[in-house]
Amino acid sequence: MKALLKAGPRAGLDLVDAPEPEPGSRDVKIRVLTTGICGTDLHILNWDAWAAGAVSAPLIPGHEFYGEVVEVGAEVREVRPGDRVSGEGHVVCGICRNCRAGRRQLCIHTASVGVQRNGAFAQYVVIPEENVWVHPGPDVIGPDLGAIFDPFGNAVHTALKFSVVGEDVLITGAGPIGLMAAAVVRHVGARYIAITDVSEARLELARHMGVDLAVNVATTPIADAQRQLRLKEGFDVGLEMSGHAAALPEMIRNMNHGGRIAMLGLPSTPIDIDWSIVVTHMLTLQGIYGREMFETWNTMAAMLSSSPWLHNAISSVITDRLPATRWKHGFEVAAGGTSGKVVLDWTVFD
Repeated sequence: MKALLKAGPRAGLDLVDAPEPEPGSRDVKIRVLTTGICGTDLHILNWDAWAAGAVSAPLIPGHEFYGEVVEVGAEVREVRPGDRVSGEGHVVCGICRNCRAGRRQLCIHTASVGVQRNGAFAQYVVIPEENVWVHPGPDVIGPDLGAIFDPFGNAVHTALKFSVVGEDVLITGAGPIGLMAAAVVRHVGARYIAITDVSEARLELARHMGVDLAVNVATTPIADAQRQLRLKEGFDVGLEMSGHAAALPEMIRNMNHGGRIAMLGLPSTPIDIDWSIVVTHMLTLQGIYGREMFETWNTMAAMLSSSPWLHNAISSVITDRLPATRWKHGFEVAAGGTSGKVVLDWTVFD
């Protein structure tokens, strides 16, 4: 099969011929139709400090995908050949305290598809049955939207961590997940939504998501946005999606007393926080990683099936669709910081 391979501890990926993976007794083999390019994949491509500490090469990366089941192990009970599926990328141990308590997203022994085990930048991928999410059919969730179910889950987990109904929401970072989070909080009933970025192209995408204010923080401080929306007491809920060192401190300065912040963006450098504001304003800061397994999946499937507006809004986050033969260009677009989601089509190798 064709696959993108991280051959060793260095920058770059190679398109190679690799052996097809074989499923174990409880595994499912999936023919990959489409994949999304994630920031994690860019880290692996560039082999930065995070990748060097998290990845053991050789490895096939990629964890956002949509495909068709072609083979199942002897002990697989529910998934069937022909099912159209996406996959939960966190493979958990099942026996640690959190797993046994039903909190699998908090497993301390998690192995990530495309990071610690071979992933989906290939014609075939194998994952455990319990990680397979079966879609109702391509007429409801097709190859494009199915390829970004994983990051959509990140957006839903973050956006719904705190109640946003009737609340004023600040989102820092208008990348693909920030854009999807904006659509989710609009769908569930936020009052005012402000989103920030430094890319005018991404801010324009955000306006199509129904935000009330899209702010270029290269020229306009969040305090000005707060005044434009006439929020005398600050924002009620903050969603930090950028990981930028300046984003969280400025968000904290513009929160209402008792405000709640959900943090998905992963900083690459330490952040200097004025903890006196956090304490005296009684703020709540909550880290978010991945999706709740599998309540987030149920929630996002239900929302997409019941709201044509949300279905169209999330689909519109995909701005670039390329054959997997043009994967290099796809990675360049994803790294450019101005696009939405980039999806690669792997059927070109069939």
